[in-house]
Order: sequence, then structure tokens, then C-alpha cells
Amino acid sequence: MVEVRNRDLTNPFHIVQGQLRAAVDNLQLGEDVYEFLKEPMRVVEVAIPVHRDDGRLTTFIGYRAQHTDAIGPTKGGIRFHPDVSLDEVKGLSMWMTFKTAVMGLPYGGAKGGVICNPGELSARELEELSRGYVRRLAAVLGPELDIPAPDVNTNPRVMGWMLDEYDRVRGQNTPGFITGKPLVLGGSAGREEATGRGVVYTVLEAMKRLGLDPRRSTAAIQGFGNVGSHTAEFLHQNGVKVVAVEDVRGGAMNPDGLDVPALLAYAHRNGTVKGFPGSRNIGTEELFALDVDVLVPAALENQITSTVARNVKARIIAEAANGPTTPDGDDILHQRGVFIIPDILCNAGGVTVSYFEWVQNTQGYYWTEQEVNSRLERLMVTAFQHVYDTMQERRLTMREASYVIAVHRVAEACEARGWLRLPTTNEIPAPALHLIGRDRPV
Repeated sequence: MVEVRNRDLTNPFHIVQGQLRAAVDNLQLGEDVYEFLKEPMRVVEVAIPVHRDDGRLTTFIGYRAQHTDAIGPTKGGIRFHPDVSLDEVKGLSMWMTFKTAVMGLPYGGAKGGVICNPGELSARELEELSRGYVRRLAAVLGPELDIPAPDVNTNPRVMGWMLDEYDRVRGQNTPGFITGKPLVLGGSAGREEATGRGVVYTVLEAMKRLGLDPRRSTAAIQGFGNVGSHTAEFLHQNGVKVVAVEDVRGGAMNPDGLDVPALLAYAHRNGTVKGFPGSRNIGTEELFALDVDVLVPAALENQITSTVARNVKARIIAEAANGPTTPDGDDILHQRGVFIIPDILCNAGGVTVSYFEWVQNTQGYYWTEQEVNSRLERLMVTAFQHVYDTMQERRLTMREASYVIAVHRVAEACEARGWLRLPTTNEIPAPALHLIGRDRPV
């Protein structure tokens, strides 16, 4: 990752530029491809005034980054968090481009965020903020332009408010404007669990390649929000012993295995896993150093640094979060032989079922949860196989292989539109890529 060596190794935007640089060089695509894709095509900053319950007026800053629409409308979540920054949103939009590309979805990448602490906002204030964000950005959003979705600290209720505001601005009903919305407003069955379910599909595929028996394997999970909790649930259902989990308030650890159904109920009642009966508290540093088969970072970026990586004992790291491993941490894990399922593959279940939701909205015909889950499994397994095959054929890491596939597809789309001219000399064969509906029915 030459590009980031002298840059901030914790900045998502710098990190993904380095990953792009490495893939372009590996594919011998030339400097023009890197130059064209290294920045989002559009970034919008907005000021959102909110009338507080105590009579004050507070202005919040929000962003929307749209990386490229070479393959289709841009797609990506909206997060509400105090640490949202412009570079974070730009980097995440690029990750979304490569995530949709490695899955073969007809999208580009986008990401949005608002600098705020939603825990300090009442429900009415949160609704006003959500509606204000859409009003400010309505001109650059839409089912054929840019399709938002939930992310950190946003959920179906927030998506419902945003959909309603967009419909008010446009003067029409547009269910395909946003995904991850309530079922009654055109949401998809299985969407809430999709990211965690997709994580587990990829974990099971990795276990097959490494000769691990799920029923004799253990796992630890950092982060117990929507993704982490559903990952725990589905790992448990497949026989994996979940021995430790952690959220922002604390952790729960039992070397004999946690009672996951009871833990889920406890976390729902108490808002944390800390204090779960029969467990002891565990911190982040200890959790990452546990001797488990599978480690799942399901929180925020930059959790596995070089210092943390030296203590990791897990055989598999499943990146349920976006960008949880820093480049220097990634290098150390590779040297130590840890099998990493990269984020743009591992956590792609959410955007894949968001695609299904968008398709259902367009058709006006809705699928059963069983149909959604079956289609999701098929696409996740196929994408994993293609990344794994590319890794072996080109002697790359799983992360490098996933970017080779993704960047090649995006570059081809840019060339097909006449935006770029790819090299015709010294070409190497394109990596295998599954496109929906092309070589295997959805």
C-alpha cells in the first residue's frame, strides 16, 4: 500500500486510496485509473438547523459523498456520530463502490453522515435533524441517483422519516429512494439481519477452506449493535461457541460459551451486555487477544492496529465493520498467517439485501424472508469463492484479491462509458467476477 505509507494510517480516505493504488498497480491499469477514482465525484456539505426542546437553535453539519456512478446509482448509508468527518465520509463512499463492485451489484458507492450525538437528542429533535438532512440534499438523492440506507446510529425509524420528507419535497411516493426502511413502507424482509447473516455466510466459507468444524470452533465479537448481535445469533445457530462479546459500555466473557439467546434478551432489556449473568466483564484489548478461532470486529474503523495485531490469536478475522484494520495492522496479520475476510466482502450482506429491497420497490412485488435469505446466501458464497480463487491464482491476500476484482470492474465500466482508456498492451486476464443474473440465476 505505497500510497498511504507517508500518510495518516488511521484516516479512512487515505487508507482506501492506498488500497486503490495497490489494485491498480496489480492490474497494470495505468495512472489514469488511479487519478480518476482516487476522489469522490461529488461531495456536499450542508448545515442543518434544529430547534431544540429548550428553545435553542443548534446547527448541525452533515455530509454526503458520492464516489462514482460508473456502474449505476450510488448507494450507501447515513451515520449520526460525533466523530463523523469529511475524510471519513469520503473514504467510506469509496469503500462502498468497491463493496458493491465485488458483489456484482449495479451500484456505485456513497456515504453520508451528520456530526452529532444522537443520545443527546430527543425523538422530536432527531426527527427534525433527519428530515433536515434530506431537505438539504434532495436535489442529489433519488432511486436513480443516490440511494441512502441506515448506518451507525440510524435505523428503520430514521429511514421512514427520511422517506416521508423526500416524498414531501418531490410531491410523490418514491419507496425506492431509500432502503432499510420499515416493512410497512416498502422495506424488505430480512434486511435488518442481512449484514450479520452475510458475515456468518463468509465465516462458514472460510472455515471450510481452513478445515475448521463450526461445532468445535469459538468466536469473540467486538461490537454488539445490529451487526454484532445478529452475527452472534447466527454463529450460535451454526454451532459456533461465542465466548466473548463487547459493546460501548462493557463486555461479557465466559470460556465455556455464552448463552446467546439469553444474552440477546438481556442486552435488549439493559442496553448493554455488561453484567450478563454467568459472565465476567472483558475489555477491548483482552477480547482481541483471546485464543479463539474467529474474531469479529463489528464496531468502528481502526480497531486492529499494529500493536493489537501482534496479540491476535484468532485464525480468522471477519471484518463486520468498515475499515476495522489499519494498514500496518493488516501487514502484521498477514505475516502471522491470519485469514482475513475483508470488510468489502464480509459485511456486504446489508447492501446486497438493500439491492433486493430496491428491486422489490421498483417491481412493486415483495419476496418472502426465505427467498431473501436464499438469494443472499447464494450471492455471498459466490462472491467469496471468486475472491478466494483470485487470491490463489494471483498469490494475493484476500483483501488484495477483493480490490483487484472490484477495481477491474469499475475501470471497465469507466472505459465502456468513454471516461477512460485502459491499457491494451501487457494486459493480464481479468479476474473472475459474478454479475447478478449473468452466470448464475439469483
